[in-house]
Amino acid sequence: MSDHPTRDVGFGVYVHWPFCASKCPYCDFNSHVRHEPVDERRFAAAFAREIAHNAALAPGRTVTSIFFGGGTPSLMQPATIGVILDAIATHWSVAPGAEVTLEANPTSVEAERFRGYRLAGVNRVSLGVQALDDADLRALGRRHTAAEALAAVRLAAQSFERYSFDLIYARPRQTPQAWAAELEQAIAHAVEHLSLYQLTIEPGTWYARLHAAGKLVIPDDDAARDLYDVTQEVCARHGLPAYEISNHARPGAESRHNLLYWRYGEYAGVGPGAHGRLVTNEGRMALSTERNPEQWLALVERDGNAIIERECLDMGTQADEFLLMGLRLVEGIDPQRYAQFAGRPLPAENLRFLAEQGLVDTAGGRLRATAAGLPVLNALIADLAA
Repeated sequence: MSDHPTRDVGFGVYVHWPFCASKCPYCDFNSHVRHEPVDERRFAAAFAREIAHNAALAPGRTVTSIFFGGGTPSLMQPATIGVILDAIATHWSVAPGAEVTLEANPTSVEAERFRGYRLAGVNRVSLGVQALDDADLRALGRRHTAAEALAAVRLAAQSFERYSFDLIYARPRQTPQAWAAELEQAIAHAVEHLSLYQLTIEPGTWYARLHAAGKLVIPDDDAARDLYDVTQEVCARHGLPAYEISNHARPGAESRHNLLYWRYGEYAGVGPGAHGRLVTNEGRMALSTERNPEQWLALVERDGNAIIERECLDMGTQADEFLLMGLRLVEGIDPQRYAQFAGRPLPAENLRFLAEQGLVDTAGGRLRATAAGLPVLNALIADLAA
């Protein structure tokens, strides 16, 4: 195996299940609605083949985390999950206690499968709650009520040692007071982890059309910043401080798989539209697969994989990605690792200027965005990467 500066971060496997029962109007993920039953046995066999192909590219790894994302992975039967986990364990070693996360919708039908997922090997679930207000849930295109969502959270607590759920803020007409109350309610049900995302208008979505037509008005930048500040204050007060821009956890309960991404670790991406970063003898490779599920399936059955983009990243690109990912974390980055990627240290004059502005600090030999720097992270990174 070729060595690389973040080898010690771990090795992950991301599995993308691309199907949803319906398409949410704000979502730009690679998700597809099919009105006929999906042939899960055929897809599971294809996942196993693509896993084998990735293992041939990156042999000898020890898997420290596995993440089933989508789409809606909780539409899969537990047996399908089991086949995929068995394939991973066949081709790589799996570390004892590896984190295995499944994204799930909190409908009552999907929650009934939780015990089956646990028996298949899933040990952490991430629930797409998104709101605790029924009117807002309908506007977001969600198929559950707030009561169903909280019932699913309670079921998750019975089946899994670890669980998390997502909420979206900066929704139309949302006030800081209403968001604070909603957060308080959420934290009462969240044992260890919350993912809290600001609503953004993504190109090509139904929300983008409504927004362009003036039929969807979301909080402006100042109002969104107020909601972000409320998020930080309420979560910190209840012992769930931010460890990344949108993620909050009690100490030690951070998502290990997401930390692997943000610490610029190595991971295989399998399934339609999945992305991976594998370190091969050629260097660090950026890989992505065919997005359309049926075309992906045909390619894997024919060729053993559906990789359609394969790029060997130069060291400058790796340095930029390391910076972009790592500064999302409250812990920041090790500047010496940046220098290993870039072949040069971070620009001292730019660092000094940003520190004087109160946007970064370098205490303890690490570089971190401050509380003032995190909301303007893109501009900050542009200055550092210059």
